Amino acid sequence: MKAARTLLHGSLPQAPVARGQKASFTSLNQDTPYQLCFLRHGQSTWNRDNRFIGWTDTPLTDDGVLEARVAGQMMFNAGIRFDEVHTSLLRRTIRTANLALMELGQEYLPVYKHWRLNERSYGDLVGKNKKEVVSQFGVDQVKRWRRSYDEPPPPMTRDHPYYPGKDPRYREMLNSIPESESLHDTMKRSSVYWDEVIAPSLRDGKTVLIVGHENNLRSLIMRLEDIGKEDIINLCLPRAVPLAYRLDENLKPVARQDGKLDEATGYLRGEWLGGDKAVRDILQRDRQQVYDTRITTNLEMSGKDAFHKLYNISRPSPEAQAASSRSFEGSSFFEAEIDRPGRSEVA
Repeated sequence: MKAARTLLHGSLPQAPVARGQKASFTSLNQDTPYQLCFLRHGQSTWNRDNRFIGWTDTPLTDDGVLEARVAGQMMFNAGIRFDEVHTSLLRRTIRTANLALMELGQEYLPVYKHWRLNERSYGDLVGKNKKEVVSQFGVDQVKRWRRSYDEPPPPMTRDHPYYPGKDPRYREMLNSIPESESLHDTMKRSSVYWDEVIAPSLRDGKTVLIVGHENNLRSLIMRLEDIGKEDIINLCLPRAVPLAYRLDENLKPVARQDGKLDEATGYLRGEWLGGDKAVRDILQRDRQQVYDTRITTNLEMSGKDAFHKLYNISRPSPEAQAASSRSFEGSSFFEAEIDRPGRSEVA
């Protein structure tokens, strides 16, 4: 029986990858040994409500589910196939990974979960509305708390209603649960996971997907791209838009074929599969949602095309929609190795 799949965005599917081959990212140098993709999770309930989240385990919204599926379809259309996936312990990344893998036809892949890939701890800000915090403390202070390298938000106490020590998944690390974290603090723990787990997988020739959070991904990208402490405050990442990299033998990013940095942030050599313009528009919307107190509308729930997260990615034209159903019977995908050696737990 033929299984049909309908794309949620306007891109038409590419031809399937020949068995035993990996298709190339569309605009990256192809003569490189290693491949990596970063993906921030889809919209969660607290993203929708414009609240600081941190380690709070908020679920995806219906839009977040759609975003995750669109991300998987974008990676499918780019010809990317993975060998393993890594997420945090938080379900917004786990479900995003599972939904993306479903769209890739790779649900069988191993998904490694670890607290070192959790979002940074936002301390006492967790649960608070971001725009209300801006009204109280000002744009500059909130931007430093959210985006600077070494300034953590005010710490939460152990009687805070969202203190993660009450969660059984962290019971073995009660004495090391952060009460607040700067990006530097987040980088220290994510770097351990990179060095002990991700880098060895890449050197083994595996194509790796990391589904994470904005700040733990910012910390990894800061290290990967050698972004300075003064510049990292300007780097923001959109939800659910894959960022694909080719890495050289030293696990350093290889320049895009045009030799330029991405136009969305101005700092990256990776390729936004949603396109630089779409990402730039999304980031502008996100900045307004947090910092522009003149805007009282919740832009996460706005129906206006100019502010809708998926407006330039997931709304196909009638022609594309009619052409976007395809059969996968008999398709030959890149067959990732399923039986892999066990991996020791990272402390």
